[in-house]
Amino acid sequence: MFERLFEVEKKYQELNTKLSQPDFIAQTGEYQKMAREAAGLRPLVENFQLYKKIQKQLDENRKLIVEESDESVRELAKQEIPELEAELKRLGEELKIQLLPKDPNDDKSIFLEIRAGTGGEEAALFGSDLFRMYSRYAESRGWRVEIASSSPTGIGGFKEIILQISGDKVYSRLKYESGVHRVQRVPRTEASGRIHTSAATVAVMPEVEEVEVEIADKDLRIDVFRSGGHGGQSVNTTDSAVRITHLPTNMVVVCQDEKSQHKNKAKALKILRARLYDQMLNDQKEAESKTRKEQIKSGDRSEKIRTYNFPQGRVTDHRIGLTVYQLDQVIDGKLDLLIDPLIGYYQAEALKNG
Repeated sequence: MFERLFEVEKKYQELNTKLSQPDFIAQTGEYQKMAREAAGLRPLVENFQLYKKIQKQLDENRKLIVEESDESVRELAKQEIPELEAELKRLGEELKIQLLPKDPNDDKSIFLEIRAGTGGEEAALFGSDLFRMYSRYAESRGWRVEIASSSPTGIGGFKEIILQISGDKVYSRLKYESGVHRVQRVPRTEASGRIHTSAATVAVMPEVEEVEVEIADKDLRIDVFRSGGHGGQSVNTTDSAVRITHLPTNMVVVCQDEKSQHKNKAKALKILRARLYDQMLNDQKEAESKTRKEQIKSGDRSEKIRTYNFPQGRVTDHRIGLTVYQLDQVIDGKLDLLIDPLIGYYQAEALKNG
């Protein structure tokens, strides 16, 4: 571990030396790339430097206990040792996690897609609850949320809604949200007061640049039509809605929320690019899992990942066996109650398997 830490520290110092050279600053593209790399290494290097400082202090205290003639100085040095050892252990564990291979998508913004599943209108209403939950969570972290595409129902639900969430390390926080979310409650549409089980699926897709996923024009069929609102009435008087079909995969993306055809087409292409990239990632995961004895579950679309039980006020994450009795807070966007334990679990699994 320490060999790697010294290598990272050396690389960080080399990057900073280059970045401080006046002639290098003029090379805008290369400068920004190196500046991002240096910024990514900084937390690890700072922790390592603090680790070395505490280790040095600990060695000096142990030396004082043996060599110092003044009893009060020896006693003081002895008293500090447990605290220094505890801090050294904590930093050591943190450094191990920081050295884990980084997901190249962690820093990216995302498209988050919510689709109503089993349960009819109640599933669509649950979809709108999930939309508010993720929107409030994003707001609490200072991220920007924009509706990229939506298919609302008449009473406030969504058959489907796609959010574009932009900000710092969005994918790293939300990547484990992909899968089936199940709700157990008395539906607003149910007069008899019986508890129903409904579901919605969530897909989290990193936003990608054109260079990361190239789409040939010949592989696309683009149709334009008039946007439709509730009950099928026309929202616009021009053909501003766009439907893009990716012929090789038969993926279809529809965007009609913008009044401009160009804006809808640009959004649809971004969503299509994200879906194709996400499919590629899933194919890679499946290929990798065949060569491993155990697959760490991390967002299979068909996997039931979470249950929201309203009568008992509890949320259960089935992947890690976590149950919290703070459903009202979770639905209000306080998702760190679930996300922090998930990240901790997968980091522990990676350390165990690494």
